[in-house]
Amino acid sequence: MRRYITFALAKGRLAKHTLSLLEQIGITCEEMKDEKTRKLIFVNEELGYRFFLSKATDVPTYVEMGAADIGVVGKDTILEAGRKLYEVLDLNVGKCRMCVAGPESAREKLNDGSLIRVASKYPRIAKDYFYNTKHQTVEIIKLNGSVELAPIVGLSEVIVDIVETGSTLKENGLQVLEEICPLSARVVVNEVSMKMEHERITKLVKDLKKIVSANQE
Repeated sequence: MRRYITFALAKGRLAKHTLSLLEQIGITCEEMKDEKTRKLIFVNEELGYRFFLSKATDVPTYVEMGAADIGVVGKDTILEAGRKLYEVLDLNVGKCRMCVAGPESAREKLNDGSLIRVASKYPRIAKDYFYNTKHQTVEIIKLNGSVELAPIVGLSEVIVDIVETGSTLKENGLQVLEEICPLSARVVVNEVSMKMEHERITKLVKDLKKIVSANQE
């Protein structure tokens, strides 16, 4: 009997977008369209696919640990999780940037290697950037709420956060000082699954790539 290939999808707009892409390559799951359902696992028996929705931050864990073969989640979540995964496709949606931001007065401290405090919801990304790219010693402060507040009230000199338009920064007297990396939604695959189901997964990724490319034109 053919085993299921299981998808872990980040709840919300990204899951809907992913399901729409999958439909375009012939992979459907009608059960998931019922918004009133309380089911946790959705199955397409005929094609041998299973789906479940999870919090974005949990998707890399489900995939690395083998509870899901394939996951779809933002690059920021992948980087922050630091899990062992194969990143196989950029879906080119949810585009934004991970940046260092703060008041203009903090720019000098970023350039002269001063010991500064950095507030972020993404401590792993912040630490990796400052320690391994900039080679600057910093104190990382983990926050869960509006990180823009940190430099304003003097908790930190700068922040590391996702920037889409930059309007929130501007409204609060902050600006992008350095760009860390571009972000968008990515498809990730479990390392063992890639070996065990290489043919099916490779074909699926190839088909998705065609659709993504066509949608960009």
